[in-house]
Amino acid sequence: MSKEKKISTKFDGDFWNSRYMSGQTGWDIGEASTPIKEYIDQLSDKSLSILIPGCGNAYEAEYISSAGFDNITVIDISDVLTKDLEKKFEGNSSISVVNQDYFEHDGKYDLIIEQTFFCAIDPSMRVKYAEKTLDLLTEKGKLVGVLFDKDFDKEGPPFGGSEEEYREIFTKHFHINVLEKCRNSITPRSGGEVFINLKSKK
Repeated sequence: MSKEKKISTKFDGDFWNSRYMSGQTGWDIGEASTPIKEYIDQLSDKSLSILIPGCGNAYEAEYISSAGFDNITVIDISDVLTKDLEKKFEGNSSISVVNQDYFEHDGKYDLIIEQTFFCAIDPSMRVKYAEKTLDLLTEKGKLVGVLFDKDFDKEGPPFGGSEEEYREIFTKHFHINVLEKCRNSITPRSGGEVFINLKSKK
């Protein structure tokens, strides 16, 4: 089996379905993370089209919807999860739930929110993530969120990284508005995250 084949199938829908069914969701903090909430709170344009890839239990989508935004798409490769989300958001027209591989998704968004998705994909896919994200953004679109600024002492996911690595990955496709140590992480992740605000170079 080729390396590329392994990359495309290692963390597929079945892998994440098993995680949700067995309750192995250590990334789930039970609410929208503080850096995301505080970023959303300062946005005035409620018409923005927003995408949240690898959305998990979609606490960020709930928060963004409650803040008055009405064009939110959440996407996850786990159909076990997305079926639950469809029930959770039934009747909430501001949130659309998509069961799909992010790298196969089509659309155009003003804002893509990054929260524990980047760290869940094989690190060899990170350049492709940057390219795909650029493709999904509008001309002035932004990628905003948090990335781990640490190495983990066990095999991922999650996979860690560093500010230097992220700059190298994203500089080709994005203007770096912010890429620095996150100052408002939740307590368990304090000192272990960077906040990103990247604008499309289209």
